[in-house]
Order: sequence, then structure tokens, then C-alpha cells
Amino acid sequence: MIDSLSYLRSPAAIRERAGQVLKYVEDGRSRWFALDADGLEAAVQATLAVTRRRFPDPAAIPFHSRWRHFEAGGHDRWAALAPRLAAQPREEVARRRIDLAVVSVLLDAGAGPDWSYREPGTGETYARSEGLGVASFHMFANGAFSRDPENDPLRVDAQRLAALTPMDVALGFQVKAHNPLLGLEGRAELLRKLGGIGLERPGALFDILAADGGGVKAASILAAVLDNLSSIWPSRLSLDGQPLGDVWRHPAIGLVPFHKLSQWMSYSLVEPLQGAGLEVVDLDALTGLPEYRNGGLLVDAGALRPKQSALLTQTFAPGDEPIVEWRALTVALLDRIAQHMRVHLEMDAVRLPLVKVLEAGTWFAGRVLAAERREGGGPPIAVASDGTVF
Repeated sequence: MIDSLSYLRSPAAIRERAGQVLKYVEDGRSRWFALDADGLEAAVQATLAVTRRRFPDPAAIPFHSRWRHFEAGGHDRWAALAPRLAAQPREEVARRRIDLAVVSVLLDAGAGPDWSYREPGTGETYARSEGLGVASFHMFANGAFSRDPENDPLRVDAQRLAALTPMDVALGFQVKAHNPLLGLEGRAELLRKLGGIGLERPGALFDILAADGGGVKAASILAAVLDNLSSIWPSRLSLDGQPLGDVWRHPAIGLVPFHKLSQWMSYSLVEPLQGAGLEVVDLDALTGLPEYRNGGLLVDAGALRPKQSALLTQTFAPGDEPIVEWRALTVALLDRIAQHMRVHLEMDAVRLPLVKVLEAGTWFAGRVLAAERREGGGPPIAVASDGTVF
């Protein structure tokens, strides 16, 4: 099996290796998981129920991206902020939206069950992904990432990111002894590294993607993200001296790539690009996101049956064999759920791409089942987060 850096960074590799893990489990070779067809149908039905409740008109399903979290509580925060950029051309607005999306996604690892954010102005409290999104939005709106917060706050500059400290993040995220945030140092380190990659600002990705003109392929967005941001990831595995990022080793399959945060970021760049008049095509080239809500749906619905009780009682590291399998199975089975959803909703892949199935969707169904089964709504399998994977 020949691996190359370009291959392991491609969405095709993510799907192919996930498919190999799926077959490994289907063949009964896994020590950790067994598949259950009835459980997969239960996951489909749970997703359908959530979808029909949230979107009576399935044509209105939006993309699964960071922009949905900026709308938490029914408040369209970007729309409220946008008038402050009315004098800017749409290309510059896109750069600033990308500025925001990139830093917010990098801050979007699992928050843990004990953290929450009380929003100034509304007084509303948000936790987990919504809380992380709202908190990072307000940091951006207040100029926390700008080199000139007084005169030009609504941007992100490498110069400022390079000097960011964990205390800056702690202040922005209201972290205190009684309100702890997992992976605080890891989040701050990612942003500091982002400030040192050679881009003057994250929004420069717009110019990279717009350079060719015409339609922008979703896989090209992921390639731009990985080519430019790969150096920020912690050193885990490397190939030809290059860090592989969210790629892990399975004893039977070999290297298994996921690039969860990078794909989440790629999905989150689609709307800024479209807002600048660029067409984004081939969205289904990207995969489902192997994180604990989508993966939790599969375990809680019974699609994935643990073979060992330790899976549900111990805490694992991201590189542990059962976690690599769980995430790969999540990628593979999300594609199957999407196929079932299109049949039930009488829609094709063009009208209901995977990114809309996630939003409709699997992520919320995973949250619903988690809340029903465990106090606090945590995932069925515990993973120790360092702020850079989930």
C-alpha cells in the first residue's frame, strides 16, 4: 500500500480508507465493533425525525457549517454585523468572513461538559459547539484578532494571532475555575501557529481559491486549507518531513486520514465564496465529519455495537485503535445514511448533498439520542481532547 502526502490529503483517500475499515468490521475482524443493519435503519429514522421537525420544507435545509452556530438562538449575528462592512467590496467582505470562519473553526474542538458562554446583550447561555461559535464570533466582533482593534476590528491578522495567549482565549471564552474549557492551551497554540504560516490573514485563502476563476471545486477548498494550514497541526505522524495532521494509524489498514477540522473549515468557506459570486461545485466530494455527534448517533442508535464494555467506560486517546475505527466507520456510514435520506425525502444528491444531510440531520439526531441516554448529553465513547481533533 503506497501512501503519498497528496493522496492522504485528498477526500478520496478519506473515503477509501474508511471503506476499508468498514469492510474490516463487516468481515468480523474488529475487536471493538460489530455492524447492525437494524441499528443503521434506526439511525436513519432518528435523522428523518429530526429533519422533518426542523425543516418541514427539505428544500430549505442549509449547509452544515460554522455559520449555523453564528445563528444560535435564532439570532443572525453576521447579518447584524454586516452593515459595518457596507463600504467594503464583496471580495473584501468574503475575506473577512473567511477570517472569522477559519479562527472560529480552529477554536471548535470539543468544549467538554462543564463549559458554557453567557452572551453579552442577549444574556443567553450557550454550551458546546454553539457556545464556542458565539464566543469566537464576539471575540472577532470586538477586534480580538485584529492588529488594529480600535479602527478596523472586523478582521483577523497574522501579526495579532502570533501574539495570542491562552489567557486571551480564556478571557474571550469566559473561562474560570468553575467554567473550565477543554484544550485551552491547544486552541491558543493553533491560532499562534496560524499567525506564522506566511499568510497575512486567513482571508487570503479567498484570493488563492478565486485565482482560477469559474467554479471552485469543494476538493480544491480542502486542498487549499491543507496545503496552507498543515504546518499548524501538532506533530503526530509525518511523511516526507511533513506533518500529516488528522491522520492516524490502524494496525490492519495502515494510515487512515480524516481531516475533520479541515473539512469543517472547508464547508464553512462555501458561503463566503458564494457571497462573493463564486460558484462552488462537487460538494459531495467532501465526506461526513467524523466527530462525536455523528459517531455517537451510530452507537446510540445501535448501528455500531461495541464488542467490549470498555468502549463505553474508558477514556481513549484520538490515536487509539477503537477511536480510529469509530471515526472511519462514521465517515463510511454517513454516506449510507445520506443515500437512505434521499430515498425517504425523494431528493437527489444535487438537491440534498451530504453537507445538508449533516445539518438536517445526523449531527442533531446524535445530540438528541445522547441527551436521552446520558445525563449531560455527552458522547457514548469518551475521547481525551487536546483541542485540535474534535
